[in-house]
Amino acid sequence: MIEKKKIAEKAEQAILVGLIQKDQTEQQVTEYLDELEFLAETAGAKTIKRFTQKLQHPDSKTFLGKGKLEEIKQYISLKGNIDIVIFDDELTGAQIINIEKAIGKKTIDRSDLILDIFANRAKTAQAKTQVELAQYQYILPRLKGMWKHLERQGGGVGTRGPGETEIETDRRIVKDKIALLRRRLAEIDKQAFTQRKERGEFIRVALVGYTNVGKSTLMTVLSKSDVFAENKLFATLDTTTRKVVFEQTPFLLSDTVGFIRKLPHHLVESFKSTLDEVRESDILLHVVDISHPQYEDQYNVVNKTLAEIGSAEKPTITIFNKMDKYEEQTFDEWLEEDVKQDILRELKERWQEETKGNCVFVSATEKRNLDLLRQTILNKVRDLYQIRYPYKAEFFY
Repeated sequence: MIEKKKIAEKAEQAILVGLIQKDQTEQQVTEYLDELEFLAETAGAKTIKRFTQKLQHPDSKTFLGKGKLEEIKQYISLKGNIDIVIFDDELTGAQIINIEKAIGKKTIDRSDLILDIFANRAKTAQAKTQVELAQYQYILPRLKGMWKHLERQGGGVGTRGPGETEIETDRRIVKDKIALLRRRLAEIDKQAFTQRKERGEFIRVALVGYTNVGKSTLMTVLSKSDVFAENKLFATLDTTTRKVVFEQTPFLLSDTVGFIRKLPHHLVESFKSTLDEVRESDILLHVVDISHPQYEDQYNVVNKTLAEIGSAEKPTITIFNKMDKYEEQTFDEWLEEDVKQDILRELKERWQEETKGNCVFVSATEKRNLDLLRQTILNKVRDLYQIRYPYKAEFFY
């Protein structure tokens, strides 16, 4: 595994940059930058300022226009304590170098930032290998002119990767390393596949959803076991599987890595074995943070990703989590009780229709409506046992 450097105790000061292109609105880009700020915070950086620019398409050399780069440079000069500039879109190696020359500060893009977080969160051999493979796949098309980018020795956000000068930035060597990591990952995947096969004839249920929607908290509540949960993006990288029994009916419950907008394609490829847990599951529990301002967009991003990996047609229960926060944000103290109930009824009726009745509204932290959730999961699991393993189903009633 490529050596990981600890996040500095003192948060790096960051500038975020977004481009408003012809197919985007200012509001959309603001929402993307909100998420980028959360990503930066997760990695250990504090956002000081945001810059946006409207362009029909990115500049091939500097991504932004020269005037906007000069504006950023002047702000950095005036502020004096900016450590890093983070772009919300992928940059080429040449663009990174040209931007760094123009503004005089370390520059990374969204993919580099996500890889940095993944490198810090990877704990198992599988996750470490997956992250390392993704890092080299990210670097391969950016080799030209990236010596300066790879030689950063100062530590901090965006440097938990192959950043040592000892790593020859020769295309052949990097390709050989990628091939080696793929072989190693194939062996790990084979072992993981064997382990999944050895789990026996159990219905398999997988928690899926956008990152930071409360999957791990729900996993803890439903399986009554300790699972790491944290209010940061990508708290879970490795799949955690527990055997759960509801009313004498056993099944396997897995927590999986969260999805996100603009997830780098090389990460999706590298985490294929983790996504296999989703592909091979019988039932999906799609967890949605209903208190999030863009929860519908997040819901759609996850459904799109599920479709891309061939899992969109699986039996799915949509779990709208964090209802306590939703009500806190939506209702003020002067709102009459009957009005509150009308709002909640309309919300639930809308999503009952959207999901064809396959949804539950809960609060995992307050343990609200969990009995209904357990019963809904139990009904789905029992129905599938009747179809898949009818000779076992009679023992579960």
